[in-house]
Amino acid sequence: MPDSYVQLVLLLKRAHVLGTVSGLLGWDEQVFLPADSADLRAEQLALLAELDHEASAHPEIGRLLTELEQPAIQGGLDAAAQVVVRAARRDYDRVTKLPAAFVAEKARLCSAAYHAWADARTRSDFAAYAPFLEQHLALTRREATYLGWGERPYDYAIDQHDPGMDAARIGALFAELKQGLLPLVQQIAASPVRANPALLRGFPLAQQEVFLREVTAGLGFNYRRGRIDVSLHPFCSGSGEDIRMTTRFDPDSPLDSLFGSIHETGHGLYEQGLPLEHQGTPLGENAGMAVHESQSRLWENQVARGRAFWRHFEPRFRALFPGPLAGVSSEELYLAVNAVEPTLIRVESDEIHYNLHILLRFDIERRLFSGELAVADLPAAWNSLSQELLGLTPANDREGVLQDVHWSGGAFGYFPSYCLGNMMAAQLWTQVRSEHPALEEDFARGDFSRLLGWLRTRIHAQGRRLDARALVREVTGTELSPQPLLAYLRERYLPLYAK
Repeated sequence: MPDSYVQLVLLLKRAHVLGTVSGLLGWDEQVFLPADSADLRAEQLALLAELDHEASAHPEIGRLLTELEQPAIQGGLDAAAQVVVRAARRDYDRVTKLPAAFVAEKARLCSAAYHAWADARTRSDFAAYAPFLEQHLALTRREATYLGWGERPYDYAIDQHDPGMDAARIGALFAELKQGLLPLVQQIAASPVRANPALLRGFPLAQQEVFLREVTAGLGFNYRRGRIDVSLHPFCSGSGEDIRMTTRFDPDSPLDSLFGSIHETGHGLYEQGLPLEHQGTPLGENAGMAVHESQSRLWENQVARGRAFWRHFEPRFRALFPGPLAGVSSEELYLAVNAVEPTLIRVESDEIHYNLHILLRFDIERRLFSGELAVADLPAAWNSLSQELLGLTPANDREGVLQDVHWSGGAFGYFPSYCLGNMMAAQLWTQVRSEHPALEEDFARGDFSRLLGWLRTRIHAQGRRLDARALVREVTGTELSPQPLLAYLRERYLPLYAK
């Protein structure tokens, strides 16, 4: 490699390390930060954001990129190096258009808005949080203008999370999904078969933690390079060498903490599977949030809600909870695992209604950015859509518009990634089962290594070489589509609810 490429990689890795420090402080803010230390944390994060911006926008990076883009040099780079140069140019051009003061302002707001959201959520008081959301919207519009997306701020927000996607393309995919999803929801709703949620009550938290740690380690998560703690809203952060996951527990909802932890483990497995030798460069970074969510949702749903998974883990589950499960048959437990009932809370939703939760949020965000919807009108709009899509109206803001943490961090355009990830997960699941028909026999033995190895090779090892749509095409030979997801949902759920 030319010396200029070696120097570029060193500078990229330095900026990455600074970013990991910010990430660690952000994790601590939601897990261990003392209640009255928020103001200092906001200043710490603002300062680190400035330093990170300075490192990422260093003029030497620009000079090295210009040199490496010269035809005489570029032609001598291998394919991997060309990916690094191309993606680093995109990142550099973006970061150099953002003033350092703006970056610090946004970091400060993210910290303050998180604490405002947490307090407002506790008190179910949207009005107290609304000013922070107004500021985030204004900042996102300013950021889009800095980057040349002034007329399309929501497309900019989406592109930040999923390069190459926009509201029009997502809208078309979601419309097709909705057309196939609603009849399925109605068919299951008309079935006399129902899971009994009262069966799963009184599960001690200490045993819940033991079980989810055993499960997540069994799936392949490396706890020597990661940990799991408790937070208000489950999340996963960090990079391959240090992954921080969180969950939350409820003695009367043991499956929520379990599946939430498996979901975050999917994120963690992806990050731990990215090429460690390329960490800090685009070859060692994820390909966007739709791909990230495809990993978390595949492990949470296709794997952990399947019969083979429970054939292996049910005996241990019963051993840890002999009292609560004493009168519960295996079939009743499996139906509880795959209960289909509309719920108000997205993270507690079954995998069919989950998609409707995302359609709701996508519609809200699109209307916010178009100016059709004002921040003050969000609770009413949310409640109306909830009734329309889920048949349920929140009793308060905590159950409705305040349930998610994302907007407190200015993460507009992230929600569509969940549904795009569901689509991609179903296509990957279809593909891996066609290549390995005995895969679920592995699961029944407690062996998840073949699936993880396949994902390591096909998805994780690729880094940012391809965006989500191109990656789906390469791995499955087909375009990203809701049809495999609809087929998978019918295959799993109709037999359960057709009795």
